[in-house]
Amino acid sequence: MPAIVDRPSPNFNERSARIDLLILHYTGMPTAEGALKRLCDPAAKVSAHYTIDEDGTVYRHVAEEKRAWHAGVAYWAGARDINDRSVGIELVNPGHEFGYRAFPEPQIAALIELARAIVARHAIPAPRVLGHSDVAPKRKTDPGELFPWARLAAEGLGIWVDSPRLDLSRSIQVPEIQADLAAIGYECPASGVLDEDTRAALAAFQRHFRPREVSGIPDGETAALAGALRRKLG
Repeated sequence: MPAIVDRPSPNFNERSARIDLLILHYTGMPTAEGALKRLCDPAAKVSAHYTIDEDGTVYRHVAEEKRAWHAGVAYWAGARDINDRSVGIELVNPGHEFGYRAFPEPQIAALIELARAIVARHAIPAPRVLGHSDVAPKRKTDPGELFPWARLAAEGLGIWVDSPRLDLSRSIQVPEIQADLAAIGYECPASGVLDEDTRAALAAFQRHFRPREVSGIPDGETAALAGALRRKLG
């Protein structure tokens, strides 16, 4: 485990559910110090359990047994109070608004060590290591398309599927991809049409599992990946 620096936040309350999710974020602010101050500011009413700086320094804000305020309005696999059942980790990164960039190796190495310990302590299943954009696709894009999800999955932190062989003769059915995304855990309607909510869920899925092209459009590769992931999850 990397050394942990305590930087307590007053922004937490009691849990009422068992921890079964790990949610990863980026800070989305110009500086690390600005993000750390905000996470510890009672007026901001936001927090996370941990923040990892780009040099690998790990800051602890809220004890894991307490409910930190990091996910906001969110949903995954039928659950809406994601804060109540998750541990939240912030990764220092300016984000899309302030100069989004790749996550440095010391930061990712520290994340892997910390996340391994968290999922072991709480028996969090690998598929329930998620990004903020997965659980809040209409509001959030973090940790974003530069985050190394495949690498984490190789470490048992998350799940990954490689692009399956495409059947170019097969048409894309919106109801089918909506059903696949909902079965995976995304909040996706069964409307049968490519509405705003479906596009948001598609974009979040692509950002995680097909990050080289995030369009919110149900192309053949996205449909094949969603179907393959649903089958893998059983």
